[in-house]
Order: sequence, then structure tokens, then C-alpha cells
Amino acid sequence: MAKAVIDEKFCKGCGLCFTVCPKKLLKASEKTNAKGYYCAEQTEEEKCTACSLCAIMCPDAAITVYK
Repeated sequence: MAKAVIDEKFCKGCGLCFTVCPKKLLKASEKTNAKGYYCAEQTEEEKCTACSLCAIMCPDAAITVYK
């Protein structure tokens, strides 16, 4: 099963990954990380196609996609 894993230590909640996900499976978390950012989180993991656009777009390399 494909999934995008967001490393909260690096995510700044910029939202760029939200804009490129073709299935719109990424959103801002309701809780903040240790730095006070609302990190990205994946919804409906089973619908992820592992296209890796989110990981490519992430300026902080906070996303790893597993197939």
C-alpha cells in the first residue's frame, strides 16, 4: 500500500504539497509540531497512488513516499 510519510521535525506547513497532490490527500494537521507549525498530514492513505509529487515539491525534504 502506498503512503506519504511526513517528518514533523522538518515540515513547516507551507502547504505546497497540498497543491500538487492529484487526489488532494494532504491537509494541514490540527495540532502543531515542536516548532509550532501545523504540519501536513495524509488523509485516506489507501487512495494514495505513490506519484511522489508531494515529496518532489517539498522544499524541506520532509516527505517520503513508500509504494
